[in-house]
Order: sequence, then C-alpha cells, then structure tokens
Amino acid sequence: METVRGSLLMVLAMAAFALEDMFIKSATRSLPVGQVLILFGLGGMVIFMILARAQGQRLLHPAICTRPLLLRSVSEVIGRLGFTLAIALTPLSSASAILQATPLVVAAGAVVFFGEKVGWRRWVAIAVGFCGVLMILRPGLNGFEPASMFAVIGTLGFAGRDLATRAAPQSMSNHQLGIYGFAMLVVAGGVALGWTGGASWPSLQLWGQLAAATVIGVIAYNALTGAMRHGEISVVAPFRYVRLIFAMVLGVLVFGEQPDTLTLLGSAVIIGSGLFTVLRERQLK
Repeated sequence: METVRGSLLMVLAMAAFALEDMFIKSATRSLPVGQVLILFGLGGMVIFMILARAQGQRLLHPAICTRPLLLRSVSEVIGRLGFTLAIALTPLSSASAILQATPLVVAAGAVVFFGEKVGWRRWVAIAVGFCGVLMILRPGLNGFEPASMFAVIGTLGFAGRDLATRAAPQSMSNHQLGIYGFAMLVVAGGVALGWTGGASWPSLQLWGQLAAATVIGVIAYNALTGAMRHGEISVVAPFRYVRLIFAMVLGVLVFGEQPDTLTLLGSAVIIGSGLFTVLRERQLK
C-alpha cells in the first residue's frame, strides 16, 4: 500500500507541475519573465514560511550557508531561470520533453560527485537519452530553435539542485528547503528583470494565474516529497515521466501546439532510456 500511495502522489505531483508550467507560460505572455519569477517566488516562499512556523520550525536553519545549500541555491537559480525562459519562448511540450532528461543527468552526476557505480548498460542508456534530447533540439537543422537551449540550461540546473539536495543536512525539513528554493526564484527573477526591464502592474486575471501557479506549485512540491518517502523509489520514480503526457495535453488544448514527429520520437527515447536506468538500478539492488 505504501508503494501505491507513493505512486499516486508522484502522478499528482507531475500533474500539478504541468499545471504550474501552464499558468506561468500564460502569465509570461503579458509580463516579463523576471517579474513572473519574482511574484511566483515570493508567493511560494510566504506559503512555506507559514507551513514551517505552523510546525514550530525555524525559518533560518544554521545549515543555510553550508556548501551543499549554496550549490543548491545557485543551481535553483540556473534551473528556474532557464526552464521558465524555455516555456515562455518555446512550446510547452518540447521544453517539458527536454526536462525529462534531468534524471539521466543526475545519474551521470552521481558518479562524478558521489562515486556511485554505473555499469555500461546504464551509460549506454544515458547516452541514448541525450540523443533523444538532440532529436528535439535538432542542432544544425531547419527546425532548430535557439531558445530551446534554455530548456537544456534548466535541465542542468535542476540536476545540480537534485544532486545538492542529496548532500543537504537531514535535519532540514521539506518546508525549510521550500523556503530557500522559492527565495532563489526571487533572485533569478531579479537578475532577469534587471536585464530586460518592462515591469508593470498585473491585471486581475494575471494575479489569478500567478496565485494558481503558486498554490499548485506548493502542492506539487509537497506531493513530490511525499512520493519519494513512500514505497520503493524504483517503483515510484518512473511515474515522474507522466509529467510529459500532462504537458503535451495542456500544450495542445491550451496553447494549440502540435508536436512534430521528431519531438514525439525524441520524447519516447528520453522516457525509454530513463525507465531503463531506473529498472536496471532496481534489478541490481
């Protein structure tokens, strides 16, 4: 039952993340990306601060200035800024597909930074997954969109965040990590807005979109954390890839996107290689 609960929480988290992306993409049509990140980050930070205080947790943890937390903060800025620019400037479906390569980057990074053992089969799967990313990017071909590189930058940032989170002190709660994570969105937004300018007062509809993105983002974060703490990770983790399905459906229905054949094939390659690495790890254990 614990594994079933974890799997359902993972599906909920991925659906919520896709909805969050949809609202953010909608907001960036009328507001600068930097302003959207600042308002989204402030909202999420306040909610997590309230949740932390409600459980008697301190807002400033002593480990906030340790190397893992500093690396996590920098990676969060890079990941959020890159991916937000990607969903603002490119189709939601293709940006989300590239993001699915994050676990592959994490697997490769774990070898470098944590000395984990990865056999040749998983190295091949990681290489194949990166080929899937190239199928979506199409460098050198007519269909290449330079803005898609923002999704690659976002993927590298999120992978760095996940690796740094592994090294974060266990004494830090999820709510405390949430506070610092959303605070980094404010920093990322400030950098972007300082570069582009153009801030304006949001309309009532835009406030609604930002509020929805914030609440849904907090739900997604908590559901993801709960998923990773219930049941076998090797069973729960593959459900991470349903995010792409939700993103593609929302892209078609809300934004009128039409993913082409190479995008669909590349998505299938990324998901297939990711599932293989998870199942291979489970087999070895």
